[in-house]
Amino acid sequence: MSVTRRRFHDELDALEVDILAMGQLAEQAVGGAVEALVGRDDAEATAVISADDAIDDMYLSIERRILELLALQTPVATDLRLITSMLHINLHLERIGDMSVNIAKIYLSIRDLPSSAMIVSHIQEMGDVVRPMIRTALEAFHQRDLNLCLRLPEMDDPVDRLNLGMYREVAALASHPDLLNWGLRMLLVARQLERVGDHCVDIAEQVGFLLTGEFREFTDASHTVHLNPDGR
Repeated sequence: MSVTRRRFHDELDALEVDILAMGQLAEQAVGGAVEALVGRDDAEATAVISADDAIDDMYLSIERRILELLALQTPVATDLRLITSMLHINLHLERIGDMSVNIAKIYLSIRDLPSSAMIVSHIQEMGDVVRPMIRTALEAFHQRDLNLCLRLPEMDDPVDRLNLGMYREVAALASHPDLLNWGLRMLLVARQLERVGDHCVDIAEQVGFLLTGEFREFTDASHTVHLNPDGR
């Protein structure tokens, strides 16, 4: 292997390490945002907002380095799949960081309003589901494990159900204006967590593409797509 190709693969390895580190920051941000809301912790919410700068900086650095590799090297098919997958995964992780900031800001905007313990418990439950989803998606990428990828849509089902159930819970607050105002913001929080789940499934789809050479959506509006480990 030439020195140039060795440097190319060293940079790919370094990029993967940084993406996994960014994923850990994104997962911590989700946890911090939910914990701030559930625990009514202003300091934690503020910390989540401030910590997003580090995620954004990593996102920009990773994107720049990936684009430099594409411009300066001529990747073979397998390497090109890895590079394009990392480009997409990087974006999904940055978006998860943004979702966390949104949750923290929503909490800070309504922290003085009365709240519903039941709805807060549902938000906590959603957070408890999406955090392992982030870890599973990252582990699928790190281990190149298609079976882990295929777990993500099933893991996402409870998040979707909880998000839909939130509408009924908030509608029940209609006779209490202050509670309803708070509840409507919780709908936005639930939607952010639902989107985090979607981003995890999207990461899994990118890993599936990396491993099989064929991009397929694991879920769509009408049915779930199941891939075998051999890509069929």
